[in-house]
Amino acid sequence: MSILVTRSSLPPFNEYIEELRSVWDTHWLTNMGSKHKELEASLSSFLGADFLSLFTNGHLALEMVLQALGLSGEVITTPFSFASTTHAIVRNGLTPVFCDIKPSDYTLDPSLLESFITDKTSAILPVHVYGNICDVDAIQKIADKYHLRVIYDAAHAFAETYKGKGIGSFGDASMFSFHATKVFNTIEGGAIATSGVELKKKLEMIKNFGISGPEDVIAVGGNAKMNEFQAAMGLCNLRHLNEEIEKRKQIVERYRNNLGRIAGIKLNSIPVDVTENYAYFPVVFDQYRYTRDQVFEKLKEHEIYARKYFYPTINTFACYRDKYDAAETPVAQYIAERVLTLPLYADLSLDDVDRICSIITR
Repeated sequence: MSILVTRSSLPPFNEYIEELRSVWDTHWLTNMGSKHKELEASLSSFLGADFLSLFTNGHLALEMVLQALGLSGEVITTPFSFASTTHAIVRNGLTPVFCDIKPSDYTLDPSLLESFITDKTSAILPVHVYGNICDVDAIQKIADKYHLRVIYDAAHAFAETYKGKGIGSFGDASMFSFHATKVFNTIEGGAIATSGVELKKKLEMIKNFGISGPEDVIAVGGNAKMNEFQAAMGLCNLRHLNEEIEKRKQIVERYRNNLGRIAGIKLNSIPVDVTENYAYFPVVFDQYRYTRDQVFEKLKEHEIYARKYFYPTINTFACYRDKYDAAETPVAQYIAERVLTLPLYADLSLDDVDRICSIITR
């Protein structure tokens, strides 16, 4: 039987059906119905966010928060992320500027940040990678010095805390993804967490075509409203989240026990002051006796499908490579050529984890 890199978590079937019963009673399928409002309130409390706005997916949430903040010019970000991060910048008519990452946890390196700031810089868009939290203190200090906005791509960091604070409480805003492959899913979906009520109001308007009232449209918006079926899935999955994370923790600990002392295999560092969500298990093959690509192919022969994530770096994509020199972000390039995320999901058996590790090590 094939083992995929991830597998969506689902609540008990009857629980989801029961959650949908009121939708059939009201015939209210979208446009901020009761399920939407209930999930928004629950997530705002759970994430420790002053204000939260739900979206149909994380990418549109990121696009629209950049629009709502009224940014211009350049946005400093990382090339070691999913395509969505940079695409959201470009689709807002902004110019991405790529800063390299730290070799320890693969997040944006704040020691390099100031060298990229110009009079055109309006914001910093760092990414919490694999659940590794950015150096939020150092980044905010630099942002305050230069009067820059900070928007976090927190797609990998749902349910995490740093020094006891919900990760969505840092910066001007944080984007969460609730895609089917994430620790917490609403089938598709996303959210923006913010401490600013005015930003929340702008987001509510922009995601609904820029409509401000029954007879007035005051902004060029889009349609990014989460529907009731997505929200119902979120309400169900939120009830089971702690159980899901505990299962993931056991899998990660098994991987660490099996691979933690093998020369040439570098595991994700255990973060300090962070409550983890165990979203991913990245392995870097650095001077191991086989290359990352050889390990990838050998696992595939056994119908085990790991993922080269993130590879390639964004600044080498066909749509960007003529505008950027990937040699300027050497750490990101180095990690991207060697990293492999191994299968990780709540229902993955520990026996399968042992088998995966055995294939890698033998």
